Amino acid sequence: MSEEQLSAFLAAVKDDTELQKKLKVAGDLETAVAIAMEAGFAVSKADWLRFQAKQILELSDADLDAAAGGTVGWVIGTPLSCINRTADYCD
Repeated sequence: MSEEQLSAFLAAVKDDTELQKKLKVAGDLETAVAIAMEAGFAVSKADWLRFQAKQILELSDADLDAAAGGTVGWVIGTPLSCINRTADYCD
């Protein structure tokens, strides 16, 4: 998978309530990857983790403090936009 495929998938999630529901109940990265693949995106676990790592490196100190403070239930398989609460589809 390329970063473009994951970016395209995450963009699709913004507009698709069914994908949003599926990702909200995904308990792990494998399930999230399966959801992306089922939706037609060539996504792998390794590339998803690499993408998230790059995104985490770009977080501000305030975002990191919020994540460390327990405002995030789990990170693996969660779009970064849910980590820093910038997406509409996150709880």
